[in-house]
Amino acid sequence: MAEESGLFIYGIVPSDVEPTADAAGVGDPPGEVAAIRHGELAALVSEVSLTEPIGRPADLTAYQEMLDGTAAVAPVLPVRFGTVVTGPDAVADLLDAHHDRFAAALDEFEGRIQYTVHGRYDEARLIAAVLAENPAAAELADQVRGHPEAATRPQRIRLGEIISQAVELRREAENRQLVDALDPLVVASAPRAPSNELDAANAAFLVDQDREDEFVAAVEEYAEQRRELIRMRLLGPLAPYDFVSAHQLTG
Repeated sequence: MAEESGLFIYGIVPSDVEPTADAAGVGDPPGEVAAIRHGELAALVSEVSLTEPIGRPADLTAYQEMLDGTAAVAPVLPVRFGTVVTGPDAVADLLDAHHDRFAAALDEFEGRIQYTVHGRYDEARLIAAVLAENPAAAELADQVRGHPEAATRPQRIRLGEIISQAVELRREAENRQLVDALDPLVVASAPRAPSNELDAANAAFLVDQDREDEFVAAVEEYAEQRRELIRMRLLGPLAPYDFVSAHQLTG
């Protein structure tokens, strides 16, 4: 390994896991992915230059694709994006120091996969629903409609506050309904922070792979019931980012 290089660690896997021949790592050009083994464990790694910054969108994509592709065929413990160590000995030391905890976590996640469900409101329909439910908001909307923004600034600010509060309450209720609807089909669920002010729901679910089809069908049914107001997206299968990471286990 060159003097100005290190090893980027993607995740921890069972020792019998092999990277595919076409596995592409981070960097430009993409690094070749290898497995460094110690006992029952292995770490998926690739060589990176220590003089080049890591964090391009392409790097994050490569990191996620590596972990998600691995999770489809074997349990994997994600390592925080951007973790770089000096060389194979440092990787072996990591695996040795936390061997039992890593191995136990891999056993727990055997045959399980993450899905994330994300929903976003249709803005126009959401505002119409809020105004229909809230007479004070509807009155403020009438006061500002057709008038200059400067002349109606206080009313606009108050209207924005009412709508924001209404969206937050709706979001909390929607997330509860989503989790309750899918709870019988999953091993665990984890709420996620909204990524946009119009987010309606955002939650991660840990699913047994033998129930994937059932879970996906339930999400599709849930989305269909709300399609007039919410655009739902199902992301997965994914590595279990929201349920475990190597960094959590080493804390």
